[in-house]
Amino acid sequence: MQLVDEFWAFIPARSGSRGLKNKNITKLAGLPLIAYSIMAAAKIKRIKKIVISSDSKKYLKLGKKYGCNEFHLRSKKNSGHTSSELSVFKEFIDKKIREKKILPKYFVHLRPTTPVRNVETVKKGIKFFQSKKNKCTSMRSVSHMSEPAYRYFRIINKKLCAINKKDFLVDNYCKPRAFYTQTFKCNCIVDIYKTNTILKNQLFGDKVLSFPVKDFINDIDDNNDLKYTEYFIKENRFKI
Repeated sequence: MQLVDEFWAFIPARSGSRGLKNKNITKLAGLPLIAYSIMAAAKIKRIKKIVISSDSKKYLKLGKKYGCNEFHLRSKKNSGHTSSELSVFKEFIDKKIREKKILPKYFVHLRPTTPVRNVETVKKGIKFFQSKKNKCTSMRSVSHMSEPAYRYFRIINKKLCAINKKDFLVDNYCKPRAFYTQTFKCNCIVDIYKTNTILKNQLFGDKVLSFPVKDFINDIDDNNDLKYTEYFIKENRFKI
């Protein structure tokens, strides 16, 4: 197996979707959802290949139209709504190994369901990862949570319970915001993985580099998400 010192964009786009039918090719401001990630990747010089992974030949054909140059027709086994992202990456990598083809050392994961991403942010993310790559197993972009995660709750037997342990004393979690450590959530703007980490059956590993960003957070899951993101695109005149 030969690993080349390159970044490849990896865009997973299965055809099934529960919340929004044919979500990954649904039109958003005139373009299918997958087009946004492909077109963004095409503007980044450090990305040497753009891979689209799908169970649909129609999706792969559409990917080619917008600039993909590597195609992965994935198995039915790894195309269900419970299929893990790790299984999809592993299937692609295993196929390349069997074919004795080259692989990159790094994958830039660009999810189609996060269509609005600033190309400059992705470039900065790659540059940041490059400077820290020997000290991490992967990188994930994150956003600061205005409401600390510690003030969120689960419901157990119809009663509010702390999210991090079995504690029903709600007063313990209604303190001023300044009392809590800052918390962050992954936003899917740009995640970077190492092929060697994936070969160890891990997507992220145990040394995940954080890349905080202040970009617009968007995650298309249903029609309301689609409308909200389209509104943002029009109001801000967003273009890839």
